[in-house]
Amino acid sequence: MSEPDPSNDPRPETPLEGGCDCRRVRYRLASAPLVVHCCHCRWCQRETGSAFALNAMIESERVTLLGEAPELVPTPSASGRGQDIARCPGCRVAVWSHYAGGGPLLSFVRVGTLDEPDRWPPDIHIFTASRQPWVVIPAGARAVPEYYRSEEVWSAASLERRRALAPRLEAWRAARRAAEDGAAR
Repeated sequence: MSEPDPSNDPRPETPLEGGCDCRRVRYRLASAPLVVHCCHCRWCQRETGSAFALNAMIESERVTLLGEAPELVPTPSASGRGQDIARCPGCRVAVWSHYAGGGPLLSFVRVGTLDEPDRWPPDIHIFTASRQPWVVIPAGARAVPEYYRSEEVWSAASLERRRALAPRLEAWRAARRAAEDGAAR
């Protein structure tokens, strides 16, 4: 797959802000996300009460809280390792998630909580094998039945950012495994 032409990118310059309905939780993204997923898996459908979830994956260090901190709610996931959904303690809107693979180092920001969500269309539709039959994926949109290889979809800049994050991700995963092994004893 070819890399998107940045001159045609409708996305706004960063920083970009968002938050919950009651405005207690507000945040700012310091850069563009690594990638924007439109996930059609049954878990995302159930968790959102909708046909899909639209998530902008970004390094957590690039998300700055401008208001109250969200509450992290442990939630089951298809992987069996769960996720933490960051919800406003007041209005309970989910503003982002931390999935088990990236833990607290990666945030999957709910695009609908951005102040300008229409400016962040998905880079790819994933798990389309389980999409609702009445959801029509736009002609020309990237779509895969399940997941994909990042190298085939992500921009060169996003892949470089992932490479820079990799040592910290590995250290976090190793610490999590060690904690799980210690708890199992």
